[in-house]
Amino acid sequence: MSILFLKNEKIFALHTKKTTYEMQVDELGHLRHLYYGRRVSGSLSHLYHPADYGFSPNPYEKRLQTGYSLDTMPQEYPGCNQGDFRVSALVPRAGDGSCGADFCYESHEILEGKYTVEGMPSAFARETEAQTLIVKLADPAAGLELTLYYGVFEERDMITRAARIKNIGGQELTLEKAASACLDVPFGDWELLHFHGRHLMERQIERIPVMHGIQTISSRRGASSHHHNPFLILAEHETTEKYGDCCGVMLVYSGSYRLDVEKDQSGGIRVVPGIHDEMFRWPLTPGESFQTPEVLLTFSHEGLETLSQNYHRFIRKNICRSRWTEKKRPVLINNWEATYFDFDTDKIISIAREASALGVDLLVLDDGWFGGRNSEHQGLGDWIVNEEKLPGGLNRLIEEVNRLGMRFGLWIEPEMVNEDSDFYRAHPDWALTLPGKAPTMGRDQLVLDMSRPEVVEYLYERIGALLRNHRIDYIKWDMNRNMTDVYSRALPAQNQGQVFHRYILGVYDLLERLTGQFPEVLFEGCAGGGGRFDAAMLSYFPQIWCSDDTDAIERLTIQHGTSFAYPVSAVGAHVSACPNHQTGRTVPIDTRAVVAMSGTFGYELDLNLLTEAEKEAVRGQITRFHRYADLIREGDYFRLENPDDRLPYLAWQFVSEDQTESLVNVVITHSRGNAPLVRLRLRGLDPQAEYRLAVFDVFGAIGNPESKEAETPEPSGISGGDALMYGGLVLPRLYGDYPSVQIYFRRL
Repeated sequence: MSILFLKNEKIFALHTKKTTYEMQVDELGHLRHLYYGRRVSGSLSHLYHPADYGFSPNPYEKRLQTGYSLDTMPQEYPGCNQGDFRVSALVPRAGDGSCGADFCYESHEILEGKYTVEGMPSAFARETEAQTLIVKLADPAAGLELTLYYGVFEERDMITRAARIKNIGGQELTLEKAASACLDVPFGDWELLHFHGRHLMERQIERIPVMHGIQTISSRRGASSHHHNPFLILAEHETTEKYGDCCGVMLVYSGSYRLDVEKDQSGGIRVVPGIHDEMFRWPLTPGESFQTPEVLLTFSHEGLETLSQNYHRFIRKNICRSRWTEKKRPVLINNWEATYFDFDTDKIISIAREASALGVDLLVLDDGWFGGRNSEHQGLGDWIVNEEKLPGGLNRLIEEVNRLGMRFGLWIEPEMVNEDSDFYRAHPDWALTLPGKAPTMGRDQLVLDMSRPEVVEYLYERIGALLRNHRIDYIKWDMNRNMTDVYSRALPAQNQGQVFHRYILGVYDLLERLTGQFPEVLFEGCAGGGGRFDAAMLSYFPQIWCSDDTDAIERLTIQHGTSFAYPVSAVGAHVSACPNHQTGRTVPIDTRAVVAMSGTFGYELDLNLLTEAEKEAVRGQITRFHRYADLIREGDYFRLENPDDRLPYLAWQFVSEDQTESLVNVVITHSRGNAPLVRLRLRGLDPQAEYRLAVFDVFGAIGNPESKEAETPEPSGISGGDALMYGGLVLPRLYGDYPSVQIYFRRL
C-alpha cells in the first residue's frame, strides 16, 4: 500500500516509488510534519526535537513546557493567531471580529483512487494508480472543520494536496486567506528556483538562496501571469541537473495566487501555496464549505532533470484530459504574423494553397474574422462572422481549406469585450468596471464578469454554436489583458471579495462544458502568449502558446525555463517570419524549425513570400517533424546545457521511454572565430547498448570558408551508450549566423 497508518505512533507514511512523506498526530492532536524526501522505511519521529528558541509561546496545555510551541513545530496546515508567527495557511474572521484557528486531529480514512476537487481542475487517476488519505481536523471554538486531502501516485513519484474548510459553527464567518497546503522543511541548505518574466519573455529561471524572512512569488492579475509562474523548486545548494535533492511545488490554479517561502529562526523552510489573499474575502454561512485548489508535490534525490521528468509525465498522464494529449499534433499554419487584421478570403486561401503544397495539415484563422473587427479597437465579443471580409462566411472558407486536404482552426477571445461592440452596447453591466470611474483599458478592451453564470451561459451558447455549425478542428483560446476594476454588479457588497476567484471558476466551468461537448476539437490555450501557462489550464488545453515572442533565439531560454515544469507536448511553438516581428533578428529557417520542433510545431508567416529554397526546407522540416513527433511528445527531456553557463550554444535531448531512440538538438547562439570544439555528453541512454548514428543534419557551414584545412564533416558509425554518455560526442565547428544540428540515434 502507498499509504500506511502506524497506529501506535499515530504516524501517516505516504510512500511513492522513490519518496516518503511522513506526518504525526502529537499528544495535543496537532498534525506535525516529519519528513519529505528519499524513500525510507520505519518511523522518522526522531527527527522532531522540541526546542525553546525564546519568545515562542506555548499552548495553554503546555504552558509549563517551554520546548513545545506551534512557532517551532513543522506543521501540515498552520492556523493563525495562536502562537505560530510564521506564514499562516488560513485566516478566518468571526462575526464578532475575532480571528484565530488552531486545528487538531479528529479522524482519517484511506481510500482507493483519487479524490476530486469541486469546481476546479485537478489530477485524475486510472484504476489502481492512486490512493487517497483524508484527514479531518477541527477547531470547535472557531467553528471550523478542516479536511486535508492527499493523493499518492506511487509510480509517478507524485503527491497531491488540497484542503476544504467548513463552517461548523452557528454564525457566519469570513475567510480572509485560505491556502491549499503547507510544506515545512526543517533541515537543509536550500536555494529557491523560480520562473519570472514579462510579456514576450516568460519563465526565465532565477536561482537564489532562501533568505531569512519571506520571499513571495505571486500574481495579483487575475491570471497566473507572464511575470511569475505558480511553480517553484527548492534545491539544496549542491544540486545540479543530475545530482542532489530538490522538491517541486506546483499550484493547479490559473487565477491570482501567492507562493510564500519563509526561512525561520531555526533555519527551517516553510512553503505556503494558494489563492492570493489580497482582495479575497469569502463569507461562509453555517454548513458552507470552501474548496482550495490542488498542489502537486514531487521530490528527487537525482537532481533537477528527474524532478522535471516527474512533472512532465504526470501532467501528460494525470492532468491533461484531452484525447489529443497522446496523439500526434497537426502541423499548422497561423495567419497572424502573415496578415494581422488585413485579410480576406482570397488572401487566406492563397496561404492555404501554398501550405497544402508544402505538407501543412491545418490552417488557423486568427483575430479579425468576426463583427467589425479590423483592429484591436472594435468588435471583440461579436462572435458573428464578418461576411464583408469573408464573403460566403466561414463555411465557404472552410470548404476551400478542406478541399486542399487541410483541417481548419479558429482564434477566439471569449473572456474579453470591446466597448465598441454590439455585445457591450447590449450588456455594459457584464464587464468588470468600478462604479463612477472610467475603466482602466488594456488593448482597448474590458474583462467580462465571468463570475456571473449568465455570462458563462451566453459564451457557452455562442461558442458552442460556432463549433456546431462549422467544421472547426482546432480552437486557439486567447486572453489578452489582466483584470483591473474588479467589481461585479451581480454580487452584494459583502461578496465583492469573491470576484477574482469566482471569475476563474467561471472560466473553468465554460471550458469544462465546451471541451466535454466537443472532445474531437484540439483546444490550444493562449494569454498574450504564456500569460496563463499553468497546470490547471493544461487540464483543458493539451497545448498552450508558449510566448508571443517567436524569435527562435529568445525562444531557447523561454522554452528552457518552461521545461523545468511542463512537458514539451504542451509547448505551442512556430516557425515565424524573419526579420522577426518582435526583435528584428534574422535566423536561418532551419534553425527556427529546430527550436519550434521542441514543441507542437507549426508556421506563422506568409509562405507565399518564401524563396524556392526556403519552401524546399519547409518540406524537409515537416518530414523530419513527422519522423520525430512521437519521440518529442512522449520522450524524456534532458537539458544538456544551461543558458546560465554562458556557453555559445544551447543543447537538449529527447530519449524514448524504452531507450531505443534519441534526438539531440544544438543551436549555436554565438559564432566565434577559432572556436573551441563542442563536446556533448548525452543522457538517458542504455549504457549496455550500442547506438547507430542514423541522421546527422547540419544547418549551417562546417569549417571556416576562408580556411583550406579539412574538418571532419560529421561524427559517424556505432557507439556504445556508455561511450556517448560518459565520453561524449564532439561536433565539428559550425560557422555562420545561428547554425544548428539535429542528431538522431537508434539502438541496435
